[in-house]
Amino acid sequence: MSPTEYVVLLDDNGDEIGTAPKASVHGTDTALHLAFSCHVYNSRGETLVTRRALDKKTWPGVWSNSFCGHPRPAEPVIDAVHRRAEQELGVALRDVQIALPLFRYRAVDASGIVEHEICPVYTALVDDEPRLNPLEVAEARWVDPSDLAVSLRATPWAFSPWLVLQAEQLGVFEEASVRRAS
Repeated sequence: MSPTEYVVLLDDNGDEIGTAPKASVHGTDTALHLAFSCHVYNSRGETLVTRRALDKKTWPGVWSNSFCGHPRPAEPVIDAVHRRAEQELGVALRDVQIALPLFRYRAVDASGIVEHEICPVYTALVDDEPRLNPLEVAEARWVDPSDLAVSLRATPWAFSPWLVLQAEQLGVFEEASVRRAS
């Protein structure tokens, strides 16, 4: 297998139009490409948030959802989710569910690097504690989703923009409001 990782390029309708080396895609004029995000939960209902490794090209050192990645060309997205869970967190997922099949975003980080992705969002459960890959994840914390919602509202700049958008679409803010009211 080639050491070069490739991503799937997409047109505005989400149809595949080709591939490109991952290292060449993320820049100041990033092409629309396929990715995914996953929010991992434990048996206590806590979600795992991770801080991106400091040498990541985009949003280094920023807190984000459990993990993200890019499917390889011809790789089913669900297979990529399982592969990246093992690579980044050293965990086997169970009960993987699609939560936001059409999530899409474009964001620019402080260095001018652009993320431009169609990024289906999954949720999953894990039984084991993560074993972090330091090339991907600087640190991780299990947090109550309502506490995460409070932090996302108070300091959205401290988190990846896709986490803030996904949390809103996943209803994390509404659930936190209901919990505080009861």
